[in-house]
Amino acid sequence: METVAYEGQVDGTVAVVMVPLTAQSHLAQLLHLSLFLCSRRGLAVHYASTTTHVRQAISRLQPEWSSFANAISFHELPIPPFRSPPPDPTAGTKFPAHLQPLFDVFEHLRTPVAALLRSLSASSRRVVVIHDQLASFAADEAAAFPNTESYVFYCVPALFQIIFARPSVALELSRDHGLTLPSLEGMITEEFVAFIRRQLATYKTVDASGMLFNTCRVLEGEFLDMLAQEPEYCSKKLFAIGPLSPLAVVAGERLASSHDCLNWLDEQPPASVVYVSFGTMTTMSGEEVRELAQGLLLSQQRFLWVLRDADRGDIFAAEEGDDGRRMKLAAEWEEKVGKRGMVVREWAPQLDILAHQATGAFFSHCGWNSCSESLCLAVPMVAWPMHSDQPINTALVVDYHGAGVAVRGSGEAVGREEIAAAIRRVMVGEESEGVRRQARALGEAVRAAVADGGASRAELDAFVALITR
Repeated sequence: METVAYEGQVDGTVAVVMVPLTAQSHLAQLLHLSLFLCSRRGLAVHYASTTTHVRQAISRLQPEWSSFANAISFHELPIPPFRSPPPDPTAGTKFPAHLQPLFDVFEHLRTPVAALLRSLSASSRRVVVIHDQLASFAADEAAAFPNTESYVFYCVPALFQIIFARPSVALELSRDHGLTLPSLEGMITEEFVAFIRRQLATYKTVDASGMLFNTCRVLEGEFLDMLAQEPEYCSKKLFAIGPLSPLAVVAGERLASSHDCLNWLDEQPPASVVYVSFGTMTTMSGEEVRELAQGLLLSQQRFLWVLRDADRGDIFAAEEGDDGRRMKLAAEWEEKVGKRGMVVREWAPQLDILAHQATGAFFSHCGWNSCSESLCLAVPMVAWPMHSDQPINTALVVDYHGAGVAVRGSGEAVGREEIAAAIRRVMVGEESEGVRRQARALGEAVRAAVADGGASRAELDAFVALITR
């Protein structure tokens, strides 16, 4: 993909400061927004995180965007040392509790963020802080400077935020829309709940200058309107500016990476491959890996499976406490699969995989990044949600939009038969054409929304006009 530098006049009088939570999906979303503001609107963007997580965000960026990333001012801020244990596949919760030592020291970014804002406020006409909802300390510090304003950035869909703000609405939505909306209880750990409470203790959404959502009205217009009526949100401008992945930013241009899995995809028929990936914050037990492996075999479909553990708090650290665990697949299974499947043990170029003509479905945990990328690229989903916002995202994709199916097990267990059946429903079953048709329609609409003249692009342009006024 040819990269095009911003041709307009760079506004160096406005400094935009991004403060993400130190987890991959959060890091990526605000980096994608940074890329757009730099490359397409010529704004001076400052991306502030720990040394480790600045490095992580850059290392996982599409290579074609590296020249744009060079225009961003990355600030590697100090925090105290923290433990980086491996994920525990036997834990009683799917939430990545092994990241808690990182979250516990994340709040120490407050002081260096304040120093950065102080420096920028002295040299800029206006400082605009865009902070993760869970980095609200940045807004508290921004309030100390008269030429600084802050905006909340939500990395989750509006539907999740509605239920987070008013849990009782889940029953109403389930009744009116047939959504399967589980309780948020048990979706995250008590320790992380305490972290959230600490972050929000001194901060009120109504104090923000506005709110940014990484979603679009094509996907969530009804829920964005509902959210705008909530007391915490109704007094401020809400901007639906997503999806913000690099592919969405360029409105569907094909990216190109060099990876063995893409060469393998080139050899497969169109829409014949199930892409399987559970993101950066999910660890599967040995039993789950075995059932998924057998389910893929039973489905008789081609597949590309990214099989890796969840990220550590520091992905570059020595593997403390690790016994060299590697999720093993039986030689007999690999022999039966033959050339029908490929297993990738490393980071894979998800956008390129989803954009490939051979990809026919995405078997996913339904993290919001994965959902928005899949829907943008018209790839129907097979959903196996694990924790956090994922069950609600599944309800949005499967129940509300009909662009996928969910794996339903007996009780909490999901077996190979349920996995195979769900895959076949999307790939070859009687309902597959309807699901694919809906995914195609959504993909066209989402890409139109992020293109020039689309609704998301208009809201993003309105936001830029507001902060550069």
